[in-house]
Amino acid sequence: MKNFISFKDVKNYTELLNTALEIKANPFGQQEVGKNKTIGLLFFNPSLRTRLSSVKATYNLGANCWVLNAGADSWTLEMADGTVMNGDTQEHIKEAIGVMSAYCDILGVRTFPKLEDRDEDYNEVMFNKVKELSSVPVVSLESATLHPLQSFADLITVAEYSGYKPNQTFDKKVKVVMTWAPHPRRLPQAVPNSFAQWFSKIDWVDFTVVQPKGYELNSAFTEGAKIAYDQEEAFKDADFIYAKNWSSFEDYGQIIPQEKDWQVTMDKMKLTNNGKFMHCLPVRRNVVVSDEVLDSEHSIVIPEATNRIYSAQTVFHEILKNL
Repeated sequence: MKNFISFKDVKNYTELLNTALEIKANPFGQQEVGKNKTIGLLFFNPSLRTRLSSVKATYNLGANCWVLNAGADSWTLEMADGTVMNGDTQEHIKEAIGVMSAYCDILGVRTFPKLEDRDEDYNEVMFNKVKELSSVPVVSLESATLHPLQSFADLITVAEYSGYKPNQTFDKKVKVVMTWAPHPRRLPQAVPNSFAQWFSKIDWVDFTVVQPKGYELNSAFTEGAKIAYDQEEAFKDADFIYAKNWSSFEDYGQIIPQEKDWQVTMDKMKLTNNGKFMHCLPVRRNVVVSDEVLDSEHSIVIPEATNRIYSAQTVFHEILKNL
């Protein structure tokens, strides 16, 4: 593994999952890999789990870590090429990334979409600019279109709660449903795109995406998934419910009003196979999901968030061991 940007950077997801479970069982057992190494974390947007889990993962590996909030902790960065810098920006991204990548062995980067120009967002203009300028491997801490560390943590979580063991053959596929849920703000498609990209490729998972009409994701990420529009029907006999809001891809970045209530409630969870509830967090209570579900034994959002440590640690481990 040279970079970690998407599922496509994973040569064998089973081997990567098995490594993650081994690392979680012995989180301080790989510190020779991180000795005298530094991981840099660059954030263009706010973060809680991604920031803290990545720092924790770095320390678990015995490596050093620095964190920079672009624009807040640094000079204001100019992103455009060929600009005359006589305005408010003080340092060009070319020099900034050149310097940052000289100060670390892996550069983790978090960017968000603007949700204004679909081509700009889906061409990952900002993230790819950083990647091209970096002289060290780059790990996505979320980009305009994908959040692979979250999806990898989700896979670890589903595996654990399914009783997964290495070399195990499931008698019946694990039913995983990703459902659209309401939200007062327009949100990116990065988390659902990434979740679909991963789970549509897991051979022991029966994967469904359910959403209202008009909220279909880019088919490039949902290929291999079942697509549904009836939430309650999709929930029947599900082992895992993964809730997430996203804005429209077709009517890009827009919120399309819904007559039906798509909030995940206990009545809907009763349709499942005593299913577990998952969400990447942060989650808006009683909007996306009811208190009753989040405070019940169905909810595994905290163990899921904890696995963000081990998804990051595994990815850092795989890159560092090859440096």
